[in-house]
Amino acid sequence: MAESVLKVEKLVKDYGSYRAVSGISFEIERGQVLGLLGPNGAGKTTTIQMLIGITNSTSGRISYFGRDFINHKQASLQRINSTSAYNTLLGRISVKENLMTFAGLYGVTDRQAKIAQLLDKFEVSHLADRRYIDLSAGERTRVNLAKSLLNDPELVLMDEPTASLDPDIADKTLRWIEELRINRNLSILFTSHNMDEVERICDDVIFLDKGKIVSRGAPSDHTGKLSEVEIVLTFMGERTKLEAILSVHKLEYSFPAKNKVQIQTHRQRVAEVITIVVNAGVTVKDTEVRKPDLEQVFLQIARGEI
Repeated sequence: MAESVLKVEKLVKDYGSYRAVSGISFEIERGQVLGLLGPNGAGKTTTIQMLIGITNSTSGRISYFGRDFINHKQASLQRINSTSAYNTLLGRISVKENLMTFAGLYGVTDRQAKIAQLLDKFEVSHLADRRYIDLSAGERTRVNLAKSLLNDPELVLMDEPTASLDPDIADKTLRWIEELRINRNLSILFTSHNMDEVERICDDVIFLDKGKIVSRGAPSDHTGKLSEVEIVLTFMGERTKLEAILSVHKLEYSFPAKNKVQIQTHRQRVAEVITIVVNAGVTVKDTEVRKPDLEQVFLQIARGEI
């Protein structure tokens, strides 16, 4: 049986009469990457704040490594860490001074070497003597990531870790995360609005909406709940004949380009729809079937359709 690193049971957070988190339960096993997703106001940030002790829960239970978080907070925090694109370090001291401060709090031995190693890994060694306040958003994000690994944590809570990064550095960051996960069997709680990132690194995904879990499972489990697919056909000739046959069969379609049509249909009707078009005498040069992705699941949840 896999070892539980984090277990959340019926977690609730109330702010007066407003319930931000409503009885959620989930578990992260050692080496697992769990995505915590949802639209703004869904309760993600509040949940993470409770998990790292910034705010107390109204009710429910948080356990790290089989021990109650409230009763063993210091021991738990020594074994975990967090990073967020929206939290800042101390602005008027240098990057190195910031990291030395946190390394001291975590009781890191050989702090100088550890900090140098992490700054080099995230390609920000040249920023060591710069004030944190003078860094760009992307530079701050990478320094925050370095801070999150100072104590060699067994679990890292990552809130939008690639926000403000250009595509190249974002890709490198995801590769670093993947390496850490494999080489150190690191567990990660990962939030992001980039669904491609989520599909890339997460084993399982939880969607929150209005403080409740509305969907959970592997990325493919979520997309499997959507039955609609999009067929993209590149064809030859005038589109009049194609429009007529699609209208007769009451199919929803659009023409994004002169010789390209997008047809929405149920996933079980893909072969039937393509056969209808071909039998109507339309010459098809290329066919692409676009299955639902996490982006579509996210949008439907945000719009209240799931």
